[in-house]
Amino acid sequence: MQAYAPGRVELLGNHTDYNDGVVLAAAIDRGITLEGDLSGNGIILLTSNGEQVRHDLEYRWPEPLTHSTWANYPLGVVRMLLEEGYEISGFSATISSNLMTGAGLSSSAALEVATCLLIEKLAGFSLEPMARAKLCRRAENEFVGVNCGLLDQASSVFGAENAAIHLDCRAETVETVPFPEGFALLITNSGVKHELTGGEYNERRNQCFEAASILGVKALRDTTSAALLAADMPDVTRRRALHVTGEIERVQAGVQMLKAGDGNGFGRLMFESHESSRKNFENSTPELDALVEIARSTAGVFGSRLTGGGFGGATVSLIDPQQADAIIARFAEEYQKITGITCQTYLTTLAEGAH
Repeated sequence: MQAYAPGRVELLGNHTDYNDGVVLAAAIDRGITLEGDLSGNGIILLTSNGEQVRHDLEYRWPEPLTHSTWANYPLGVVRMLLEEGYEISGFSATISSNLMTGAGLSSSAALEVATCLLIEKLAGFSLEPMARAKLCRRAENEFVGVNCGLLDQASSVFGAENAAIHLDCRAETVETVPFPEGFALLITNSGVKHELTGGEYNERRNQCFEAASILGVKALRDTTSAALLAADMPDVTRRRALHVTGEIERVQAGVQMLKAGDGNGFGRLMFESHESSRKNFENSTPELDALVEIARSTAGVFGSRLTGGGFGGATVSLIDPQQADAIIARFAEEYQKITGITCQTYLTTLAEGAH
């Protein structure tokens, strides 16, 4: 039995998900595949890149590992399913991926979603799609220890061919928005590993909650950039919150631009988003900034920004597919000159979700 879940690229809506906001993302044509069978003996055997992790369910439920930490993502899904009352008798699974890890393309969520789908098929039960996404988020929150929102898992579950995903994180609803013809997405890995288990992510999250508390609102979804500018709060807290409210406003504008086929306008929003990440949220890096500045001066590029949590990883650029070869060559040449790093680039299509 096989289960596959794609990675995702965040188009607009950076760090809005845990602020009850809205996000635009897309599932991409690369992801993670699990191939497995029931073991029937209560043993979980996970294999990835030649490394194996074994867990005996008859002995105890999974607990987070301090070694082979990649296995915490599938083991976290197992733990959440057990807590929900589902019966799992044990299984073996081999994990393979063509998704760049450490690039901010949500390989962790893809692994969680693929694991959940495989277990469902092997054990003979089926979760509703949103319930699957929410259970996988719980695994990352409660087992892995990253307080992410719903974006990554929902994008992997609800991906659609040639369409962006408009996620309302408060209502927990998904709308697919057709992507305009004549535009393509180029993902460029900065070569600086993206790692959200560090303290920066949780620190930014807490600063957003602090701003909402000062304003007396449930979440930053419930305020505006204008209200933040008028409020009395620490400067760093205000800047973090301004990034989120600005992103929510950009998503709302971006949905309308996609529906109108206005790729040029959407690209301008992407550049604005990155500038806010750089100045207000401070989750960019010099390498990501360099890639975006190269994009600004490259013919055939309409917009570019960091994608995902930031602190390393990749950028996503909206480009003219007919100029893709020249764009890729210029990115590689200029980035090498500026940083001394060889970047990885690939064109991606907006793809189907987990299956």
